[in-house]
Amino acid sequence: KRVRQSRSISHLARVHCRAMLPNKTRGEFTRNQRKDSEGQSEFPDLEFEYSDTDKWAAELSELYSYTEGPEFALNRKCFEEEFRVHVSDKKWTELDEAQHRAHAMRLLDSLEVTAREKRLKVARAILYMAQGTFAECSSEVEVQHWMRYNIFLLLDVGTFSALVELLNMEIDNSAACSSAVRKPAISLADSTDLRVLLNIMYMMVETIQQDDPADKPEWITIKETFRTELGSPLFNNEPISVMLFGMVTKFCSGHAPHFPMKKVLLLLWKSILFTLGGFERLQSIKVRKREELGLPPLPEDSIRVIRSMRAASPPASASDLIEQQQKRARREHKALIKQDNLDAFNEKDPYKADDSREDEDDNDDNDNSIEAETFPLERDEVMPPPIPHPPSERVSFPKGLPWAPKVREKDIENFLESSRSKFIGYTLGSDTDTVVGLPRPIHESIKTLKQHKYVSIAELQIIKEEEFQKTPLSGGEEEVETCATELLYQGILPSLPQYMIALLKILLAAAPTSKAKTDSINILADVLPEEMPTTVLQSMKLGVDVNRHKEIIVKAISAILLLLLKHFKLNHIYQFEYMAQHLVFANCIPLILKFFNQNIMSYITAKNSISVLDFPYCVVHELPELTAESLEAGDNNQFCWRNLFSCINLLRILNKLTKWKHSRTMMLVVFKSAPILKRALKVKQAMMQLYVLKLLKVQTKYLGRQWRKSNMKTMSAIYQKVRHRLNDDWAYGNDLDARPWDFQAEECALRANIERFNSRRYDKSHSNPDFLPVDNCLQSVLGQRVDLPEDFQMNYDLWLEREVFSKPISWEELLQ
Repeated sequence: KRVRQSRSISHLARVHCRAMLPNKTRGEFTRNQRKDSEGQSEFPDLEFEYSDTDKWAAELSELYSYTEGPEFALNRKCFEEEFRVHVSDKKWTELDEAQHRAHAMRLLDSLEVTAREKRLKVARAILYMAQGTFAECSSEVEVQHWMRYNIFLLLDVGTFSALVELLNMEIDNSAACSSAVRKPAISLADSTDLRVLLNIMYMMVETIQQDDPADKPEWITIKETFRTELGSPLFNNEPISVMLFGMVTKFCSGHAPHFPMKKVLLLLWKSILFTLGGFERLQSIKVRKREELGLPPLPEDSIRVIRSMRAASPPASASDLIEQQQKRARREHKALIKQDNLDAFNEKDPYKADDSREDEDDNDDNDNSIEAETFPLERDEVMPPPIPHPPSERVSFPKGLPWAPKVREKDIENFLESSRSKFIGYTLGSDTDTVVGLPRPIHESIKTLKQHKYVSIAELQIIKEEEFQKTPLSGGEEEVETCATELLYQGILPSLPQYMIALLKILLAAAPTSKAKTDSINILADVLPEEMPTTVLQSMKLGVDVNRHKEIIVKAISAILLLLLKHFKLNHIYQFEYMAQHLVFANCIPLILKFFNQNIMSYITAKNSISVLDFPYCVVHELPELTAESLEAGDNNQFCWRNLFSCINLLRILNKLTKWKHSRTMMLVVFKSAPILKRALKVKQAMMQLYVLKLLKVQTKYLGRQWRKSNMKTMSAIYQKVRHRLNDDWAYGNDLDARPWDFQAEECALRANIERFNSRRYDKSHSNPDFLPVDNCLQSVLGQRVDLPEDFQMNYDLWLEREVFSKPISWEELLQ
């Protein structure tokens, strides 16, 4: 019933929208998106710069759904009622720092009252402070200034710890949970207390993690202390992220359907980002760790290389090329074209040979839903005319390829083994130094391979772990660095599989390709209003809000998963493998492919936002009257930042899961990912294209000669943009890895290694009894007190009779 009501609201939004927009296709609520039939050349390069987060204002606005709009005024009212009791003649912005601190302390004391209504009013007053006391500000910049000031003040007086305690109370509030479970439809009203607390906590974490050169020295100290506390087990003996993960699993289990999941996920993402660090910090940790391990420095800074890359023109589809040709024909000469030229073109139609094959492949792959993509022959009749660029716009490309090639030790061993067996007829195992009897060119090849040899941190960690397993006594104690990543892993280790399943369940429910099912979880609890929309405008606004809500959830989950995978991989490879394996077991690979099996350009250019309703714009400006036309127009952005960010994150996660894993790469082939990924190349953004090309590269040798022949432009793009692994036969099907694959055997072997690692490092209670010290003193052994269970004491006579008196004892043997 709960799901039915939320679906009926979405359905009503679509019905009203259809009434306003009769030309829209049936069953769709996508506003102002590009039509599929538009030519590929219509899509411009996207000026998108990948980062840890979007701009601060955008990240703040995404916390609030448009349905929560009226609550801004309510927060202000609660604050002013409390404020006027103590200060009657001045505004908040006119007080000095001592008065600000005194009032913040008063609010904090009032939070500890037992009456729920009074406590909620005080929490709303604190939220208004965190929102920058916006009624006294005239611009967004001023709001952001007061937000920063008020939040550092609130943190300094100890507000965050009090909020965590209140949040714990609300999580354990069984009355609210049971009430929500019984309700037929859940709305915003069911999660009011939770939303206010999570709003304040998110505003604090998001604001404090922003770097501002104008910050006072004491603020910088407060920030670093807060970062340490947030990642330490100070709250309930666990990091704050573990508590939020617990909320996610409780929500997914159906015991707390009223939890505002979008806010929980956003706070979880920002807590992980703040405590563990973003991509720049990851890079610096990697550089430091390589230095400590005595490894050579990284060949390049991958972040800078990717930022300097330019998008490639993706392979055009046949329909686009025909359309371009028709446009050009009409534009260039309206006179009749010579008949013999047309005949020649029809006789040698470059589409006929390849397109039929591609159509067949694509139809088989995805039930007619994937458009055929072919590449024209180099002929003037087919190729679109070159677009002239003024001299000032020319870009100078650096010579050579963007990435330095890499070689693994294993690749050198394989090369030497094959060379020895070919030229000499014997092998030397893992010896990579002996080159006796091999021809001169092989010597040069080995020299080149060794010049580009790359040893990763993960390889050294695996070798070290093997040594610990082989020599548990003489290996000594392992020194584990107690960093935020290690503390988080220890916190989520007992329930990590459940956390991964819960995140993927929510991701599935939020994906645009998912169909609403009766058994799927309802993620719209914190966006649906108490009353159903009654007008077309309200329905359109709610439709935008629901779509935006889902997009933000996808953004948060994709960022959480990627951050955790990257940090765990750097901390210890088996921590990464443990998380990655449980994602694979929870069907993460087909889920991401399902996500991309849509018109990805429409998703990236979707305009599911109403900029005049975004915080903080909506609280400092007079709101214009919304109309169906203004909602339909949307904003003027070329693309939706959060959707492009989500797509890149999901592609990166897919790369992390499949890299160097033969059985998982074969899953990409089995799930027919090539046509889905190839369509994603239409997005002209260099970073997204790079990760798509990486995924295509690992499976190219399994796709057959015909696919490679029909996709030479994609092959060229892979060659130009993806790092080369010397001796990697990725473009051909004659590699040693083109062997039968046993998914179960590979995953079981990996799982055994992970379990040994987790047991050795974290399971101190069940350590191997063979390695425990033995007490050889008879008196101390007999003198030990052994607590016997009650049932044993009651049946002691019976035990003596059965185990001692009734059994014959050979005293001679015993004494010997």
